[in-house]
Order: sequence, then C-alpha cells, then structure tokens
Amino acid sequence: QVQLIESGGGLVQAGGSLRLSCAASGLTFSSYAMGWFRQAPGKEREFLAAITTSGGGARYADSVSGRFTISRDNAKNTVYLQMNSLKPEDTAVYYCAAALRTMGTVSSWYDYWGQGTQVTVSS
Repeated sequence: QVQLIESGGGLVQAGGSLRLSCAASGLTFSSYAMGWFRQAPGKEREFLAAITTSGGGARYADSVSGRFTISRDNAKNTVYLQMNSLKPEDTAVYYCAAALRTMGTVSSWYDYWGQGTQVTVSS
C-alpha cells in the first residue's frame, strides 16, 4: 500500500519560512518523480514544484520560483519543500504527489497523493 505523508505545515507570519516534508512508503521511491501542489478554498489545485527521480532536475511555478525549493533524499524516501518569504496568498492545503519516472505540472500526471498539510500565513 502506497502512502505519502506530509508534515511541517502550520501557522507562520508573512515573510517567514516553513519546510514541508513528505515521507513515502510502499513504492520504489527512487523510481518516482515527486511534485508539490496546493489548493486554497474555492480554488483549483495548483502546481508548485516538481523534481526528477534522481533529484538532478526541478521545475517551479512562476508564483513560487525564487521563494520555494524542492529537494529529495532517496535514502530517506522523503521529498521536501522549503518555503521562504511566505505571503498570505500562500495559505492553502499543500499536497505531495508521486509520478512514475517523469515529472509533470498537471495533477492528472501523478499516480499517488498524500492527504495534505495546512499552511496558513498571517499578515
């Protein structure tokens, strides 16, 4: 049974930082590209960042480029999202997702999803 479990969300003031983690189990982690998405109330799920199976490549949405950094540790079966300079508009539920072999920017590309972690940025 594949599980992706996010952690690290919480309440932070604008300008602050958070690091999200996503621990994977039940799959060969190094064979999966990983992505981060978010969904705010009343909005569609939004792509944020993705990373290749090896961690050697990544891509970002324009809205977070330069503020967020995705990384992974294949030895720990974990992907991270470092979020800096947070803004109130970053408030959302954040999800990690796994896609076999190649990364993508659309949610339908991904095979497995976590349950999400809430990030709230106060002004």
